[in-house]
Amino acid sequence: MSGLLSAVRDRLAPVLGVISPIGWAVLGAAALCWTAGSLAHLTELNALALVLTIPLLIAALFVLGRAQYAVTLDLQSHRVVVGTRAVGRVQVANPSQRLILPSRIELAVGRASAQFLVPRLAPEASHEELFAVPTVRRAVLVVGPVRSVRDDPLSLMRRQVTWAKAQELYVHPRTVRLDESASGFLRDLEGTPSSDLSSSDIAFHALRDYTPGDDRRHVHWRTTARTGRLMVRQFEETRRSHVVVALGTRRDDYAGEDEFELAVSAAASIAAQTIREEKELTAITPEARQRTAGLRQMMDDYTVIDRVPGRARLHDLGQKAADLAPNASAVMLVVGSETSPGDLNRAATRLPAGVLAIAIRCVDGAEVRRSAIGGLELVTLGSLDDLPRALRAVAA
Repeated sequence: MSGLLSAVRDRLAPVLGVISPIGWAVLGAAALCWTAGSLAHLTELNALALVLTIPLLIAALFVLGRAQYAVTLDLQSHRVVVGTRAVGRVQVANPSQRLILPSRIELAVGRASAQFLVPRLAPEASHEELFAVPTVRRAVLVVGPVRSVRDDPLSLMRRQVTWAKAQELYVHPRTVRLDESASGFLRDLEGTPSSDLSSSDIAFHALRDYTPGDDRRHVHWRTTARTGRLMVRQFEETRRSHVVVALGTRRDDYAGEDEFELAVSAAASIAAQTIREEKELTAITPEARQRTAGLRQMMDDYTVIDRVPGRARLHDLGQKAADLAPNASAVMLVVGSETSPGDLNRAATRLPAGVLAIAIRCVDGAEVRRSAIGGLELVTLGSLDDLPRALRAVAA
């Protein structure tokens, strides 16, 4: 019995789903008037019931039948930068051999929707609509699905059919390119000397006496001839440039949404420059580690970063940087205006010894300033366009 009821319900659901809440109210009032008029033999109630029934019948004519559309949703690009428009098109075609009456098409874009009218389509005819999605914030927007809608003027009934699936649109943060002088804080690919000595590397340091096991290729024959003792070259170990970009995301560290967007854009700009210069990169937040295998993947990850409430401390982010990249040559901490000097200092103490530590403090509208907190270089940044100048100040 339950199976029969379920089958009946499934059959009736598409039909009953066509009626809008207003339509259900009118239908209920009409049924009540018909019942009361018949039982009480009141002509007035029967007349009222007829008046209510006629609009329902007319509404049913509007939604009767089903159009056989072929709908294509095409985005010109699935990734754009904040401030640029995402352009796309919706093409509606009639693949059947009969005329299709006009209808309305709805395209969902995030929480909003766009509507446009499709004219009467002859057999094998098509209609195309172009659309542009303005982007003012980082986001992953869901564009679609595309639905055809048929309803009556009184909105008593509404029939919609989904034709094209939704697609994701990534709105990446705005970034700026950093010139060579601006990115001079990044160690070059050949590496920088460390305090560790090695018998084989590229940075020559000094000469020492030969010991068994030394590579004969490193014997310095001129000095050996002069002193009468075998002398070999000793080198300083070098390390490949490894940059860590650590973005703080604690809500209380930022004065507002615009300030956080500035921080995300600054972190993404530095990370993107590091990838372009083919240096080793580790990009992190307290909650996640961004993918750095390619620029597009990394920007996708920066798109979904958001401020988080809670007690995540900045020195924990410093410790995470030290754990993930113990041989880092430079660590960039990107924070908000509400971050205290004490928090910055505690974060700096967690970083690997000898690392170049720079904190970029984002303060919306502030002038570029440079200061120091212990061994940490602190730069105040008020605008993304000032980032190259701010980094040049550090490199100077």
